Amino acid sequence: MNVFRLIAAATCALLLAACATTPALKHNPLATWVPSPNYNARKAMLIVVHYTEQHSVQESLDTLRSQNSQGPVSAHYLIGADGHIYQLVADEERAWHAGPGRWGTIADPNSASIGIELDNDGVSPFATAQIDSLLALLADLTERLGIPRTQVVGHEDVAPTRKIDPGPLFPWKRLADAGYGRWPQGELVTPPAGFDAWAALAQVGYALDDREAALRSFHHHFRGNEGDALDDTDQRILYALTRQ
Repeated sequence: MNVFRLIAAATCALLLAACATTPALKHNPLATWVPSPNYNARKAMLIVVHYTEQHSVQESLDTLRSQNSQGPVSAHYLIGADGHIYQLVADEERAWHAGPGRWGTIADPNSASIGIELDNDGVSPFATAQIDSLLALLADLTERLGIPRTQVVGHEDVAPTRKIDPGPLFPWKRLADAGYGRWPQGELVTPPAGFDAWAALAQVGYALDDREAALRSFHHHFRGNEGDALDDTDQRILYALTRQ
């Protein structure tokens, strides 16, 4: 009898193990499965760069696997100041990193983007090793996932009314020199009469619901300053960006 019990227990354990390792069904059991070959996987079209505004990698790992004051949060990647890259969410899955926002025609950034957090307190310069690793990661993601190299932006670019990261200290020019993001090329010239700078800002990708906030984010990204007025330099930069 004990032998039978042992066999039964072993069989039950094997069945449970099999259930645990069997992948979930890919189709709804309520429907008749008539597969079509005409589909593709949902894919990211944008990469959003953040800073953690925390004080250690471990603190950020804990937060990105739990929540902050606004609720549960995550990101696909976290890069430490020493350049170490951590992955928290699979590339094909939706991470909760961007929240409400918009970039060009993308109205739900979380559903269409890869989120990369940089371990940075928000007031310190970004470490060289960290940016080196970011560039390596951008090379991998844009090549492997087919994301256009121009589609690399900051959190504040997609959510200018709520966020300021990665802020004016982030080295966007270095990324641009490596071929990532958008940056004005060549000599900046005065745009022709009738040039609409606000329309150009929207053409770059910024939402204009709050023009002051959008302009602040633009200044952080393209000028590294806190200016809040649209001036001649802004117009020349925007003219260059819209001609590229």
